[in-house]
Amino acid sequence: MITVRHADDRGRANFGWLDSKHTFSFGHYYDPKHMGFSALRVINDDTVTPSAGFDTHGHRDMEIISYVLDGEIAHKDSEGNIKVLPAGEFQLMSAGSGIYHSEFNHSDSAPLHFLQIWIQPNVTGQKPDYQQKDFGQNSGLTAIATPTGENGTLMIKQDASLHQLILPVGSEVEFPINEERCVYVHQIEGNLMVDNTSLQPGDGAKVEAQTALKLRNLGQAPVKALVFDLP
Repeated sequence: MITVRHADDRGRANFGWLDSKHTFSFGHYYDPKHMGFSALRVINDDTVTPSAGFDTHGHRDMEIISYVLDGEIAHKDSEGNIKVLPAGEFQLMSAGSGIYHSEFNHSDSAPLHFLQIWIQPNVTGQKPDYQQKDFGQNSGLTAIATPTGENGTLMIKQDASLHQLILPVGSEVEFPINEERCVYVHQIEGNLMVDNTSLQPGDGAKVEAQTALKLRNLGQAPVKALVFDLP
């Protein structure tokens, strides 16, 4: 069963310096029908004006993934990490027992566009951790985060995995789903067919009670999406 969460139905917060679209309830946006999906709690589609950003704030017991679509994030945290996260790279910050960090648009002239993703961990109170990596732009499915960190993936503290999907025009892949698991697809670029369901940029799809998904690009431009395998 596939249930679509349309981009235009997402919550929205616009503070001038930040324009944020919320797939699930977050901040001042609350919808009891959209509190997350399995261990996936937050997907925020954020655009930040030049030199602006999120001042130092704290998190605890949350797996926080940032994926930059355009621009660069200037990151600083209480564990001593001072990093720049450019477009195309993934960052995984395990908040664990507690961490403070700030995120700013590194540019003083161009906007920053990124996805902020929260996944609830299956262990709590552990030492905070920071990981960052560029996985390239290979066609097909590329594993980004896994519970074991196998094959150079980011290690996430949950029985979940994240894949990057890139499909050239006219191509397709199949994504197998283990029994009793579910999948969430977040569409970023292009027109993606998930089985017989069409997704546009910003759309999401909850997938339940299925053993596989056929992912196809039937549009006129390349497709980019994120695919979450969830408990």
